[in-house]
Amino acid sequence: MREQLAKTLGEVFWTDLRAHAARDGIILVAADLDLLDVGEAVAANDAAKVQAWIAAGKLTKPTAEDLARWPLQLDLRFLSLVVAPFVLVRRPASPPPS
Repeated sequence: MREQLAKTLGEVFWTDLRAHAARDGIILVAADLDLLDVGEAVAANDAAKVQAWIAAGKLTKPTAEDLARWPLQLDLRFLSLVVAPFVLVRRPASPPPS
């Protein structure tokens, strides 16, 4: 399964994710988790692992603020992994303060 998931792992622009955001299909993955590990757990319906990550705040949905800010950043990229019907993404680093 990991090998199949790895084929969908890659960098995408925000514009590639808009349709997934519109259908509430994006899951943000904390920087300290491996996207493939999370993808395997989601694909295998490993509820114990997934619920533990959710409880720890390591798997979240984009906030309204995220969804308002991201389209304004034309070159914004995410590392993404498709685990239908979801797209797991790594939250981009915060821009440096101005």
